[in-house]
Amino acid sequence: MAKLELRGVQKRFRGADVLRGLDLSVDNGDMVCLIGASGSGKSTLLRCINLLDPIDDGEIRLDGQDISAPELDPQPVRQRIGLVFQSFNLFPHMTAEENVMLAPRRIKRQGREALRPEIAALFARFGLDDRMGHYPDQLSGGQQQRVAIIRALAMRPEIMLFDEITSALDPELVGEVLDVLRQLKSEGMTMVMATHEMSFAREVADKVCFLSDGHILEQGPPAQLFERPEHARTAAFLRAVL
Repeated sequence: MAKLELRGVQKRFRGADVLRGLDLSVDNGDMVCLIGASGSGKSTLLRCINLLDPIDDGEIRLDGQDISAPELDPQPVRQRIGLVFQSFNLFPHMTAEENVMLAPRRIKRQGREALRPEIAALFARFGLDDRMGHYPDQLSGGQQQRVAIIRALAMRPEIMLFDEITSALDPELVGEVLDVLRQLKSEGMTMVMATHEMSFAREVADKVCFLSDGHILEQGPPAQLFERPEHARTAAFLRAVL
């Protein structure tokens, strides 16, 4: 059984179809990369998986359970599925440590002292143990994005979603964030990532999905999709970005 499964997922905004019957299966421990032009539906798909946006039709299943049912409380599900955006969204008046502690303290009612060893271990794991007391404006963009990832991991999610998390970074900072994802992959984290980093998708992904006009037009292992695309639109997109 797949860890995460989407069946016929549809989403409309103001009468316009944004997702048009998407099917996707993500196995435990896999990294799935979503590629495609801006406006193809990648970000909307991630927001629907995290239940930030309710779907209009279809099913989203986590460990076989339909988590998209309207009567279901979304909050416990969101604790199991972390989402990191391209903007860091750190509170400027809080230190990095305080930003990371906020959700576990408020949602899981965990105490500061009980949390501190686990949070400190996360910062150390991603090379930021000397930045815990710094405020966001004292950190580089890459460091802020790593703090945003640590903040999501502090909730102990089963799946991590990443929405173009390197697109707001200077080129020299992209590598340090991608290294974090490589580490998570090596540790068995299940991940779905919308990205324009084609070389990273080619190297690390288990599956790559090409989205176009709200459809997953093509999906498969990176070697197949990048080297032998089946659809002319996939090939045209890859020629433009590679």
